[in-house]
Amino acid sequence: MEQSEIFKAVAGETHLDQPAPFYERVKSMIKTNIHSGAWPVNYRVPSESELVSQFGYSRMTINRALRELTAEGLLVRMQGVGTFVAEVRGQSALLEINNIADEIASRGHRHHARVLELTQLHADAQQALSFNLPKGSRLFHSLICHYENGVPVMLEDRLVNALIVPDYLQQDFTRITPNAYLSSIAPIIEGEHIIEAVNVPRSECVYLEIDEHTPCLQVNRRTWTGRQDKKIVTSVRLVYPGSRYRLEGSMRK
Repeated sequence: MEQSEIFKAVAGETHLDQPAPFYERVKSMIKTNIHSGAWPVNYRVPSESELVSQFGYSRMTINRALRELTAEGLLVRMQGVGTFVAEVRGQSALLEINNIADEIASRGHRHHARVLELTQLHADAQQALSFNLPKGSRLFHSLICHYENGVPVMLEDRLVNALIVPDYLQQDFTRITPNAYLSSIAPIIEGEHIIEAVNVPRSECVYLEIDEHTPCLQVNRRTWTGRQDKKIVTSVRLVYPGSRYRLEGSMRK
């Protein structure tokens, strides 16, 4: 069936019962194209103006349909590039500390990392409190964007205790993830997580290739090492675009 015929068939069906809102009709049409295989994974969806011409609905209606399909994980919108049919979203265990490179490889996908910042700093009052260290203590800072099949799926903003991991800045984090390196140097004995929904600043939207209104999941995590003399080894903020990733967990008694 031709793409235009699919649109017409779905549009006709919506009139059999109570008319659906226009944006729901657009969503149904797009879903039909995705589920039928007419629009495969990574297919570039027509632009908003093209869809306006095709469907005859307003730009606001088209935009709402695309936004909702993106939130549902069916589409990926990349700022300045376009809208694409999404792959099945990756998922990460909520209370486990996993290596993102291993997670991506387990799905048969390709991981690569872009190191945006790798520097030394001196702890301000808040950072010192977070690490239970004196103000001015040396910390290492890394900012790394992780990609799955070329699409950014996580921004990792990490602080590391320089006393515990003195060679952190000498590592090539395009070849090994900070998680894998730190686990080998300072095995984790304890961790804490804080999870929240956020909109990230413009600078981080650029790294993640999302617009400023894209909802994201943010995980703030601290981990400890040393059984006899327990110390905080790292504090990290992980940002996941909500349309490209999900976190899951389970409880058992």
